[in-house]
Amino acid sequence: MQVLVHGGAGSDPDEPAPRQAVLDEAAETGAATSDPVDAVEAAIHVLESSPRFNAGVGSAVQSDGAIRTDAGIMTDDRAVGAACSMPDVEHAVSVARIVMEETPHGFVSGEHAVTLAEAFDVETGVNLWSERTREKWAETEADRPTGGVASELEWIQNQYGQTDPGGRDEDAAEAAGDGNGDERRTEQTETGARDGDLDHDTVGAVAFDGEHLTAATSTGGRWLALAGRVGDVPQVGSGFYCSPAAAVSATGAGEDIARVTLSRRVARHIERGLDADAAAELAIDEFAELTGSTAGVIAIDSSGTLGSAFNSSMMQTARATTR
Repeated sequence: MQVLVHGGAGSDPDEPAPRQAVLDEAAETGAATSDPVDAVEAAIHVLESSPRFNAGVGSAVQSDGAIRTDAGIMTDDRAVGAACSMPDVEHAVSVARIVMEETPHGFVSGEHAVTLAEAFDVETGVNLWSERTREKWAETEADRPTGGVASELEWIQNQYGQTDPGGRDEDAAEAAGDGNGDERRTEQTETGARDGDLDHDTVGAVAFDGEHLTAATSTGGRWLALAGRVGDVPQVGSGFYCSPAAAVSATGAGEDIARVTLSRRVARHIERGLDADAAAELAIDEFAELTGSTAGVIAIDSSGTLGSAFNSSMMQTARATTR
């Protein structure tokens, strides 16, 4: 079993070593299983239970002061499950798996997803606040709006920032290959400094047992997003994707990742003949050209080649292999 995990694309973390230790544990936990679906779920459970990442415990807080979790999972036969906007659910990836394996649907949301979780013994009503998120939320108390949706949206916009999606057109970005990836990555690091304040440390995992592939991603969303906002993570092809050729998990600026279906883009490059690492690099270069935003991806292809790329300051990853 090969497992590759990520802890999100963003700014340099304050304590990278402890975060890396959790990522290493997650990869090893996943690799100790015998099935790729079990592998990504087990790996992500470790990350969802750590307050150092924006998934499960320690998730980002939305504008109404609530924490809602999202996740998606997909296998190489294109079975898919996703769940979103779940208050107080630590292991969102397990709910996504339930949607995939136990329902005729691909996506369940909100309180209905929580009810589904309860029916299959996934713990709900979990306190997902961490010391970090409590302190950060408390810092916003004096500025929180009280004048309705219009004032709330203005406040969110000031906190959240807005990305101008202007850039080269799709065909031009697809043709990118001019060797300027490093230059673009530097530019995005300098102009995307706000990423560290938006808790882009979503988590994800990809796994391959020599025959089958699986991908999954889990998140607490984006800091101070409008209550009920759903980003890229539970959207198939955006935050996660899997086909017979590749398994991919993405992290970063969620709205922009969804606009360009970043995970599907990586898989498409692999299907066209690139290995996982080259496909990840090309897709991130295209993403930067199209959106001007920061993101990261991890991937594994059907040959067992692992790949990762990012244009933020950092994206910590870990890998583990068992035979």
